[in-house]
Parts: sequence; structure tokens; C-alpha cells
Amino acid sequence: MTTSSTPSPTAAAQVPAQAKAPKSRFRWRVIDIVTAAVLGVATGLIFIFWNSVGYLWFTTMDALTPGFGGIAVGIWLLGGVLGGLIIRKPGAALFVEVLAACVSMLLGSQWSIETVYSGIAQGLGAELVFALFLYKRFGLSVAMLAGAGAAVAAWVLELFLSANIEKGPEFLTIYLVAVVVSGAVLAGVVGWLLTRALAATGALNRFAAGRSAKRIG
Repeated sequence: MTTSSTPSPTAAAQVPAQAKAPKSRFRWRVIDIVTAAVLGVATGLIFIFWNSVGYLWFTTMDALTPGFGGIAVGIWLLGGVLGGLIIRKPGAALFVEVLAACVSMLLGSQWSIETVYSGIAQGLGAELVFALFLYKRFGLSVAMLAGAGAAVAAWVLELFLSANIEKGPEFLTIYLVAVVVSGAVLAGVVGWLLTRALAATGALNRFAAGRSAKRIG
């Protein structure tokens, strides 16, 4: 005889499903891994182009005002923002930025292994911002903050990696402001626009990024 306190098979099946619900949002699927890898390689190819064009811009601006070259840095921070906005899982920003840095290094980056060190720092900077919002908010403002976070991380790393710590406070202040603005715009705004553009093509239909873009649109 079944007592009233015994849960029905349907209710019993719902309990573990509900218990798993909070974790399932953060579980990486095969498509997440594949897409993150594609994003990393594609962004790495962008880095290869920017290693020449962006560095020329960097040196030109730095010659005009020491530190102002940071205004060109943003594109090198793009991978972390794209990874976070599209995959929306813990580790995505770091994964895409580091993979992009590895691709750039393997294809001849003039900074060699330092490219990977930068990718790790920049990816962690963006990752921290998405984590602060519990991977629940992915609007333009969060994208810009992620780009700025990656920029601050890059600035801190370069204090030691590029010996910027030996330069004066005026240079460091100008460089920090320039790199943060560049990260917010060239990584944050551009990353957000690229995500929207990809969503419009239907390429992100299996991602929350694609579905949310359709609702907004």
C-alpha cells in the first residue's frame, strides 16, 4: 500500500532535476568547447593583423604623448570579451583570450612567449568582470567593463613584463587611462557589436547569446 508521504515517480524525478538546475547553466557542452576554440583561432588571426597595424598606431600615438599608445591596445583584448559574451560559462573569457594569444604567438607574434603571458592576464581580467556579475548579465555595459578589466590586467602585467614600473607616474597614468578607454571601446563595444552581428546571422541560435539578441531585436 502506498502512503500519502511517499513521493510519486514524477515528483521523485523532478527533485534531482531541480537540484541539478543551478549547475547545468555552467556545464560546458561540446558545442561550447568547439565554438570557443573557433573564436580563439579567429581572434588569434585578428591579432596577427593587429600586431602590425595596431603596433604602428601604438608607436605613433606614443611618440606624440608617451603613454597614449595604450589607445591602440583594445583589439588585443577582444578574445576575452567575445568568449564571455557568447559562451557565457566560467572560464570562457580566459579560454578564448589565451587560445587567441597562442595562435598569435605560433604564427609569428613579435612578442613571442610574452604574448601568451599577456593573454592569460587579459583573459583573467575579463573573466573577473563576468564572474562579478555571476555570469548572468551580458549587456553593453558589462561588455565594456570586461574590456576595461582586461585592460587593467594588461596594465598591471606590463608594469613588470615591459618594465613600465620604472617609468614615471605621468606615463603610467596616461597609459592606464588610454588602455582602459581602448579596452572598453575596442574590446567591449566592438565585442558586443560582433556578438550581435553573429546572432543576427543565426550562428548563435544554440546559445543564450543568440536567443537574447533575438528577443531584444
